[in-house]
Amino acid sequence: MIDNNPLANLWRTLSLAMIALVVAAPASAELTIRVTQGSDQPTVIAVAPFVARGVQVADDVAAIVEADLARSGLFRPVERANMLSMPANQDDVYYRDWRLLGADYLVIGEFNETATGKLQLTFSLFSVLGQRQMWSHEVTGSAAQLRDMAHLASDKIYQQITGLRGIFSTRVAYVNAYPERGAMLYRLLVSDIDGARERLLLESRQPIMSPAWSSDGKEIAYVSFETGRPAIFRQNLATASRRQLTDFEGLNSAPAWSPDGRSMALALSKDGNPELYLLDLASNQLTRLTRHFAIDTEPTWTPDGKQLLFTSDRGGTPQIYRLTLASKKVERITWQGNYNARPSLAPDGRTLALIHRRERDYRIASLDLVTERIIELTDTALDESPTVAPNGAMLMYATKQGDNGVLAAVSLDAGVKYLLPARRGDVREPAWSPFLR
Repeated sequence: MIDNNPLANLWRTLSLAMIALVVAAPASAELTIRVTQGSDQPTVIAVAPFVARGVQVADDVAAIVEADLARSGLFRPVERANMLSMPANQDDVYYRDWRLLGADYLVIGEFNETATGKLQLTFSLFSVLGQRQMWSHEVTGSAAQLRDMAHLASDKIYQQITGLRGIFSTRVAYVNAYPERGAMLYRLLVSDIDGARERLLLESRQPIMSPAWSSDGKEIAYVSFETGRPAIFRQNLATASRRQLTDFEGLNSAPAWSPDGRSMALALSKDGNPELYLLDLASNQLTRLTRHFAIDTEPTWTPDGKQLLFTSDRGGTPQIYRLTLASKKVERITWQGNYNARPSLAPDGRTLALIHRRERDYRIASLDLVTERIIELTDTALDESPTVAPNGAMLMYATKQGDNGVLAAVSLDAGVKYLLPARRGDVREPAWSPFLR
């Protein structure tokens, strides 16, 4: 039975989100990765151990690169134990060795010290079948930046082979919750997308929701209940400085940074039921965007900054609508299924990720805004919070594994899937960063 009371529907949605945060195991740690589905015909790639010439390198950078490529689901790395040789320069590459192992590509690399005392990694990509060096690149950094250098190398190799920009250097924000001393503890965290280098941004006894990245990747906005009611904050990642943006009565929710970083779309119920507003971040001027007796929430921007996609139940059930900012024209864009919500638009402006329900299960789906074709990407029952990678190839979402909330990722063609459970605890509300400089 569907409750036709809009506010009841909204509070049901918020209650489900809170329940998802509350059901948690004790403690929290880094995310872990488990690939559950990869390409049917993965590209075989060998990443030989990188050689350090006269320098100390604490991390196995080649192993990080290998893990990055394997996690994409598109590559099957050659195991080191099976390698017949481990070349460090082009003269040491014997293509026959790698053909015997079925490798399509080979990566080699070496570290040297620069005149300024930094580490310089030179790495090269070879075509085994073509018996030639395809490409070589250099990256320089400090000893503390070895993981950054590894992810950058993975990005470059991935792009050379697939033609798509790599996302291994991007990051993910998420909320972790667990009981501690008889009460819930909520933590807003940021980590590499492989779960490494987890960093705490905020810890609170009150719920934290809806993290959203600024377009330059330097700040995160989120909803915190620390003041006794939901309020929107922005926080600088480098300095940890934070500022409260809203303190209205009722709901303050769903912050979404504009592509130019100058304004923020959000949902407020200060004038009655939830409506969309636009906040100018320089002047703090607030502009109301929608006027309807139904609930309008969950805005996401189009890449050109001229339109917003949002969720509304103005048609009787939650569906996705498009708002043109210049004219304030609103049009419905989802028609399949009795529930479509939480839109997240890919960088191409054409592919929309969303929560889709046709019968009973809530699943992640993609909608082609041109052909109107909708494809279910997941087959589980309670999926939520989709967030699309900045290259448009993958999306991350929250789901359930047993009694715990976990993060998962799936490619937009549904060919690659992997889980990112925390070692302990419950994780929700993922937000994939933009490309980081």
